[in-house]
Amino acid sequence: MQGLPGTEQGPVRALIGRRPDCSIDRSSGGDGNGMTYLGEFRVNGRALLASTVGHGAGLAVSAYIIGSFAPHLLKEFGWSKADFALLSTATLLTLLCLPLIGRATDLFGVRRVASLGVIVLPLTYLALSVFNGELKVFIGLTMLQVIFGTTTTSTVYSRLVADRFREARGMALAIMASGPAITGAVGAMLLNDYIDEQGWRAGYRAIAVFTAVFGLLALAMIPADARPAAVAVRRRRAARDYPVILRSPAFWVICGGMFLCNIPQTLNGPQLKLMLLDNGADSAAAAMMVSLFATGVIIGRFACGLALDRFPAHVVAAVSMGLPSIGLFLIASAFDAQWVLVGAVLLMGLSQGAEGDIAGYLVVRHFGVEIYSSVLGLCIAALGLATAVGAVLLSRFLDWTGGYVVFLHLTAGSVLLGGLMFLLLGRAGIAGRPVVAPEPAAD
Repeated sequence: MQGLPGTEQGPVRALIGRRPDCSIDRSSGGDGNGMTYLGEFRVNGRALLASTVGHGAGLAVSAYIIGSFAPHLLKEFGWSKADFALLSTATLLTLLCLPLIGRATDLFGVRRVASLGVIVLPLTYLALSVFNGELKVFIGLTMLQVIFGTTTTSTVYSRLVADRFREARGMALAIMASGPAITGAVGAMLLNDYIDEQGWRAGYRAIAVFTAVFGLLALAMIPADARPAAVAVRRRRAARDYPVILRSPAFWVICGGMFLCNIPQTLNGPQLKLMLLDNGADSAAAAMMVSLFATGVIIGRFACGLALDRFPAHVVAAVSMGLPSIGLFLIASAFDAQWVLVGAVLLMGLSQGAEGDIAGYLVVRHFGVEIYSSVLGLCIAALGLATAVGAVLLSRFLDWTGGYVVFLHLTAGSVLLGGLMFLLLGRAGIAGRPVVAPEPAAD
C-alpha cells in the first residue's frame, strides 16, 4: 500500500487483517503501533483521559443542558417555541469555524487550539447569567459560544486518540466522545433541580465554573508530545489537500449520510424536553427521559466503538445511524404511553452516541492522521448545516401546524435514507486506500 508522501514515518501500513473493511492505518507513528488491545489503553491513558475530560467540559455539553433552561426562559421572557427553535441556526457558524479549526489543529496541535475555547466558553455562560431577556442578545451569545467553543469539540480533542490508537481505536474514540454524554447523564437532572431551586441565572453560573475548572484540567493533562507529527505536516498546503479531499467519493458519502441523519438533531437539544411535554409527559418524567437520552448516548457510544473494532465499519454505521428513524416514527405516532416515549428517546440516544465514534473512525480510515482534523472539520460542518436546516424546518412546521408530527415524519425518512448511504462505503472504489496530494520535497 502506498504511504502518504511528505511524512517522516514512511508508508501508511494496512490495518490488521481481522477487520476486512479496514484499509489504512494512521500515518504519523505514535504509541499504538504493535501493541495489544489493552496495551494501547495502558500506554495512552493520559491522552485519552485529557481528550475525554476536555470534550466533556466543552461546547458539546450544551446540547444536554439547555433543555433544563428552556422552559424557564420561555416562561420568563414570553418567547414562543418557534422562536426558541431558531436558536439552533447558530450552528451555521460551524460551516466556517470547524474547517478552519480542524486545519489549525493539524498544523499547531490540540493544546494551542483548545486553549482558546477553554478561556472563552466559561465567559459566555457568565454573560448568559446576566443577560436582559432580549432574544437577539441570547442568540448573539450563543453564536459567540459556537465560534470559540468549537475549539473544544471532537474535531480537536479526538486527534489525540486517532494519532495514538490502532487496535482499540473504535473503543478509544467511544470513550472520548462519551465525555459530554457522561456530563449530561449525571448533570441534567442535578441541574434541573438546581435551576428549580436557585433559578436559571444561578444555573448558568454553575456551568461556567464547571467548564472552566475541567477545561483547564484537560489542558494540563495533554501529553507534552501532543503536537503535529512532523515538520512536513506544517508544509502541507490547502491548495493541494482540499481538491483531493473533495474528489474523494468516500468524503461525499460520509458527509451525505451524516447530513441526512442529523436533520432532526435540533430535537436532541433544547427542543427535546418541550417535545416530550407536548406528548403528554409531565416535567419530572420529561427530565428523566432527557437523562435517559444521555444514558443512551453513552451505551450507544461504547457499543458502537466495540463493534467498529470487530465488524465492517460501513455496516456498523448504517445500522447505528438508522436507529433514530424508529424512535422518530414512534414519537410521531398516536401512542403516547410513557414506555413508548422512553423507548423512542432511548433509540435516539443510542444513535446519537454512535455518531461520535463513526465520524472519526471513518475519517481516519479513509484519510489518515496527517489531515484528520481538516477532513473531520469539514464533515462536522456538514452536520452543523443539517442541524441549522432542521432548526429552520422545525420552526416553520411549529408555526404552520403547532406541533411536531409533520417534522418527525419527514426526518424519520431522512434518517433512514442517510443510514443506508453508509453501505456505499463497502463498495469497491470507495473502500480503497486514501489518496492525499503529494507535498513538495524539502528545500
